[in-house]
Amino acid sequence: MDEEYDVIWSPLCRWPQVLHMDRNDSYGGESSSLNLTQLWKRFRGSDTPQENLGAIREYNVDMIPKFIMANGLLLSFVYNKGKIYKVPATDVEALKSPLMGLFEKRRARKFFIYVQDYDEKDSKSHEGLDLSKVTAREIISKYGLEDDTIDFIGHALALHNDDDYLDQPAIDFVKRIKLYAESLARFQGGSPYIYPLYGLGELPQAFARLSAVYGGTYMLNKPECKVEFDGSGKAIGVTSAGETAKCKKVVCDPSYLSDKVKKVGKVTRAVCIMSHPIPDTNEAHSVQIILPQKQLGRKSDINHSDCVGTYSVAHNVAPKGKYIAFVSAEAETDNPEEELKAGIELLGPIDEIFYHSYDTYVPTNKQEEDNCFISGTYDATTHFESTVVDVLEMYTICLYAQPILPKEAS
Repeated sequence: MDEEYDVIWSPLCRWPQVLHMDRNDSYGGESSSLNLTQLWKRFRGSDTPQENLGAIREYNVDMIPKFIMANGLLLSFVYNKGKIYKVPATDVEALKSPLMGLFEKRRARKFFIYVQDYDEKDSKSHEGLDLSKVTAREIISKYGLEDDTIDFIGHALALHNDDDYLDQPAIDFVKRIKLYAESLARFQGGSPYIYPLYGLGELPQAFARLSAVYGGTYMLNKPECKVEFDGSGKAIGVTSAGETAKCKKVVCDPSYLSDKVKKVGKVTRAVCIMSHPIPDTNEAHSVQIILPQKQLGRKSDINHSDCVGTYSVAHNVAPKGKYIAFVSAEAETDNPEEELKAGIELLGPIDEIFYHSYDTYVPTNKQEEDNCFISGTYDATTHFESTVVDVLEMYTICLYAQPILPKEAS
């Protein structure tokens, strides 16, 4: 490859020249959507899928199952004392929720009204509180909310994965709840989430098509992609199969530059194929169930998402009559079956189940020194909010890190 692919961010050049290389044979890398044959090959080797599971081509199973917040960068349920409840997200829903007693409903209603009315630019809506200084715990204490109420607000609405948020500035906590409520109201469909047809693997495919329109190049099946560096330690190209594509910046996930990242955790997940919707969810076609850590005696939540129902028709991820369920958690042991047991027990009978785990990493390099922009690993959450924050941070750093001008402008 003799052509040089510069990532150019300059007012003189409207679009960057981008070469996307992927060692995998499907779009999306670790976040691809697999058909039944690919799923079996990945987890069962040479075994073949059973005929009673339906048509192979009608499956699109996400390896990193996540939803998109409808108003952000399914129905939502929470697990409480052994039962599943729909999550209230507004003052009206709080008054109807069986999660709370009469007096707690009134307190929760006042809290939701405060959150809904809160405007960062309008001091009158702050009720004398500086949310950049007071903690989430102090806000909650002001309204006298009970522990079980705090559980579903913090984990099922604000979507925090542990309780660390309680002692952090309350502004993020309040913004997360507002985002959930605004997303719920966005399309008035009873869910704060949206999800693409044919699974999340469609998102990178859409990017590839759009990138091509503006001159980008996308290459799959590029084995052993190796980043090349010059004598000063700056990235100068990527080599695969004996060919090197020259570049000035490299954007990649941690697996491509393992010596420039550190391990911060581990995610464990179960992928299940079923012939029925999840019990006690009103036959919902798509649901998310959050199992807060206190309900399970864990350090972090189990995030459980059933992603199909008549999705076999509406979302094209499984044949009619089949359902795909995911149970995910931050791993705390080396026993995924035991860690995910509480979530799996909510599913009812399961036709097939696949377990997999992966380590999570964050970058440790200095981008200004090596021109390598490394993302974090996908976490265990069932939404893309943390991923979007990561991408925006990388984009901002890449945009303003030593812009490279086109040769005719230099």
